[in-house]
Amino acid sequence: MGESASRGAETQIGICPTVDFVFKLLFGNPKHSRIAIHFLNAILQHLLKVNELVFLNPIQEQETEDDKLSILDILATDEHGRKFIIEMQTSVPAGMGQRLAYYTACQYVDQLYQGQNYASLRPVISICMLTDPLFRKVPELHLHFALRSEAGVILTEDLQIHVLQLSNLRVKEENLRDATPLEQWSYFLLRAEKLTMDEIKRLLPDEVFSEAASVLDVVAKTPEQRRRYEARLKFQRDEAARAITSEEAREQGRLEGIDEGIEKGIEKGIERGELFGRIKTLQGLVGVEESTREELSEYSNEQLRTLSEQLRDQLRNRSA
Repeated sequence: MGESASRGAETQIGICPTVDFVFKLLFGNPKHSRIAIHFLNAILQHLLKVNELVFLNPIQEQETEDDKLSILDILATDEHGRKFIIEMQTSVPAGMGQRLAYYTACQYVDQLYQGQNYASLRPVISICMLTDPLFRKVPELHLHFALRSEAGVILTEDLQIHVLQLSNLRVKEENLRDATPLEQWSYFLLRAEKLTMDEIKRLLPDEVFSEAASVLDVVAKTPEQRRRYEARLKFQRDEAARAITSEEAREQGRLEGIDEGIEKGIEKGIERGELFGRIKTLQGLVGVEESTREELSEYSNEQLRTLSEQLRDQLRNRSA
């Protein structure tokens, strides 16, 4: 009853923090550097501590709504010269692992000029937040990659990649106050859109979350920023829908090729596996809990195809 009364007294924020335009307003804004510092320390925990942050590509006024290059990632440096790359991805493009390694290595190499000593190189730390998991069979929320031997001997801590798989968050509202700062940030990124300002203050009492919520509130109440947010939201949904359509075309081609030379039983088995993967991908894009393989195994192929079509229609309706 208390929650219903709160929602009745105040409007939900209605702005999703994972939309790239909003994400950079939150974590790449010099006026709100405390937000990014708090988040970085939540990710890095005992590894190192950030006290100051300078943004090397602060938020800029974009010229067009589909100007992806100007607003995607955040590049910053701290008081010790360590570089941070922070980004949000609402889909997992092909070669995501290689892409993360490439951009991290590029920032590392770009530091060294002719005649400089290798000891002058400063660490580069990439942090990628994903609404759709990069490793579907890995249950962890936070994955930390570094250069070390199989026995755990660290070669160097200069190159680090942190992946935050938001869909693996298991913290609920009732135990949110006892969650780690990283779990609280994950909850904020996933749920802030549906919460009111009062609810955020109650559930996440640290002042930094109220500051972050105020940034979302400004976007909601500023016509120009709201227009850009809606345009970026539609753009991201259209991109996700196009990706699904392209994947389905590739799947159809594979199935047609299989039909020409492989026995029916094998074909059905391959189709079934493809349907499992498609349904789980669509569920992630629509924002519903992904079915387990055991649950999907109880469906016939026809039922799986029907479920896939229903999910795709839901995604298209959201993008309309």
